[in-house]
Amino acid sequence: MSTNINNLQLHKTHRGVAPVIATLLLVAIAVVGGGIVFAYSQSFFSSSQISGKPTIEALKIIGYDARAVDIIQNQNGVNFGASSGGDTDALKEMGEKVAVYIKNDSVQSITLSELRFGGSVYTFANPAPATLSALASGGYTIAGAAGGIGTELITSNSVAVIQPGQTTSVVISLSEDMKSGRDTQFKVTTTNGAVFVGTVVVGQQSG
Repeated sequence: MSTNINNLQLHKTHRGVAPVIATLLLVAIAVVGGGIVFAYSQSFFSSSQISGKPTIEALKIIGYDARAVDIIQNQNGVNFGASSGGDTDALKEMGEKVAVYIKNDSVQSITLSELRFGGSVYTFANPAPATLSALASGGYTIAGAAGGIGTELITSNSVAVIQPGQTTSVVISLSEDMKSGRDTQFKVTTTNGAVFVGTVVVGQQSG
């Protein structure tokens, strides 16, 4: 008889927590844990992400005109104005123009902060020249045909901005002589820090 009493007391001593209390404890732990995770994760969300505005930039280099010709073409295959490329010899010399065709595939405008071509840094022309032939060596602008052969439409913006979905030509006035057939890196950096790189073969046209 005494053995049965001792066994009963032992079972009572080691009885687990009641199911209701266990459930409450689990809920409390989950709430506290969720609060801690939320507090630490707040710093990872920027104001633009919270407002629903994406910050992903997508810029595509779709072609170029780096021919050693008098008149180069824009992204639509339309000739720029007279003497937009340079002279008609087989050399690509300082002051002659290269047009690189780029497309903004993102849903927001993109502003270029730096442009490098062949290792040299180029400066955005502000204010823009009246014609591409007047673009100074070491400078660049954004231009496209205004609807007819021999006409140009140069951006009037104070910064190099490309609108969402826009395809345009970045026209560079070379700061150095370049040998035909040379693979040259075209690199742009946006104001948000995104970097896009392409290759231009001097003396050729693509796209």
